[in-house]
Amino acid sequence: MPKPMYSGIEGKVALVTGGGRGLGKAMCLALAREGADIALTDLQGADATAKEVEALGQKAMAFTADVTKEAEVREMVDRIVAEWGGIDILVNNVGGDHAYLLEDMPVSQWDWTMEINMKGLFNCCQKVAEVMKKRGGGKIVNIASLAGLRMTMYGGIAYSTAKAGVIGFTRHCAFELGPAKINVNTVCPGPTMTEVVLNRISPEVKQKTLQSTPLQDFTYPEDQADAVVFLASERARMITGTTLLVDGGISLPIGYVEWDKFYSERKQWLKEKKWEGKQTSM
Repeated sequence: MPKPMYSGIEGKVALVTGGGRGLGKAMCLALAREGADIALTDLQGADATAKEVEALGQKAMAFTADVTKEAEVREMVDRIVAEWGGIDILVNNVGGDHAYLLEDMPVSQWDWTMEINMKGLFNCCQKVAEVMKKRGGGKIVNIASLAGLRMTMYGGIAYSTAKAGVIGFTRHCAFELGPAKINVNTVCPGPTMTEVVLNRISPEVKQKTLQSTPLQDFTYPEDQADAVVFLASERARMITGTTLLVDGGISLPIGYVEWDKFYSERKQWLKEKKWEGKQTSM
């Protein structure tokens, strides 16, 4: 088998938030396959992912830190630095949503969505950037969403707002941290067939998603992980402040949403509590 193109990731230390399942787990494993040692945090599943990383021959360190808590982030980062010497790659993947319409959303749920999607991002970027500056540089990849760029079937109004904030935050960080040789970029996943998404959408919506995707295939966690690996690699050394959309082209057409049905189904989901938001890796 030919050797992969040089990525510069081998021997690096990566911290992935929301690494217990879904996109975050795929990102941990993809970076490990490139030779990175992986620290990860998630409220569920972190230990299991760490074992899979170790099975690939890399070191792993699992945490259950709540990234919205500054003290917990500081403690996690300090331990990684103490044991492994620093952090070279940060992937901010924690997020979550409550699927409310504007007229139904309690202020508490709006605040929760902003906190889980934005405050955790801020805490991790601030603390890890300090470490990267001392190390002479690094790579930060923030996971936003297609919902941050346009209206989608899958994200509520607060989620769309928060993910748009992730994109703006990334651009500003790229400007501030560029002189320190820290690249900061965003990956925007489109509808991706994770366990969370598959539990939320009907077979009909899944089929319409496929029909609306120009590449005529579903996007999977490994597709998002490949984008993260690229932006974390030396192949992307002169890319910063950009937004990489990984959606199979679904953002190109106008879309398929039947608005009356969308509205009634969203109300019914809420009534039946088929899905409740939580801090998670998407």
